[in-house]
Amino acid sequence: MPARQPLLLMPGLLCDDALWRHQLDTLADVAEIAVTDMTRDDDIDAMARRALDAAPDRFALCGLSMGGYAAQAVMRLAPERVTRLALLDTASGADTPERSAARRELMARAAADDLESVIDHHMPTLIAEDRQDDAELTTAVRASARNVGADAYRRQQTAIINRPDNRANLSRIACPTLVLCGRQDVLTPPTVHEEMASAIPGAKLVIVENCGHLSPLERPEAVSAVLRYWLAG
Repeated sequence: MPARQPLLLMPGLLCDDALWRHQLDTLADVAEIAVTDMTRDDDIDAMARRALDAAPDRFALCGLSMGGYAAQAVMRLAPERVTRLALLDTASGADTPERSAARRELMARAAADDLESVIDHHMPTLIAEDRQDDAELTTAVRASARNVGADAYRRQQTAIINRPDNRANLSRIACPTLVLCGRQDVLTPPTVHEEMASAIPGAKLVIVENCGHLSPLERPEAVSAVLRYWLAG
């Protein structure tokens, strides 16, 4: 049996290990999986450096949303260490002024001990519209957000607001790359992923049907199957 390969998972805003629960369970036979702590830094490059400090010399890398921004930073800082890359429900451009302003308003709410209204605000964009009444799914998303907490949320939003525009670096990615998103992702829609995939040499684009922004949690079987194929090369 081939040796399991190291796999680093980088979650998104207000997400913890629960985002990857299906992948942690079902890919353990082919990968030694670690989930990066994305709660301690207020800078995308600092998140990437923290991940690199804890990672083995060579590893596969998968990031979702904010985790995808950090994964792209890893590719700028230490591309020789990444054996393969997966970018899920993310983007490569910088934040827009409109989105930054909205983030700052939400940060103020979180600072005023109103994390629940912040979570309520995010729910319609985190999962597909027709899954908003899925009690198991929404309970998991809300629990993760509470686990991350208001202080880390503000650090994460600061990092997202100040993230660099990485589009010019996509053509330099040389490892096998998967670009995946949910068809109903309203935060980072399929067109964004089509542009990323076209800019990365040899990248494979996968659109998951009936799925919003948190694809590993919303459609876990489909995403785990794609990641298994990606890991197999």
